[in-house]
Amino acid sequence: MSTPEPGGDRRGAIAGLIIAAAILAVGLWLARDLTAASKMQDCLMSGRTNCNIIEPAR
Repeated sequence: MSTPEPGGDRRGAIAGLIIAAAILAVGLWLARDLTAASKMQDCLMSGRTNCNIIEPAR
């Protein structure tokens, strides 16, 4: 019977944490993108023709 490596469990936990953070980031990006697309669709479906997003000057 061999002894487990001292950092073996930590590496797995860190890898899982990184994967979970990546999935969370992709989910937030997707939600933001779908919200913007939904707002654009709502504007177009209401018959408006000026639905472009206007960025404020910086």
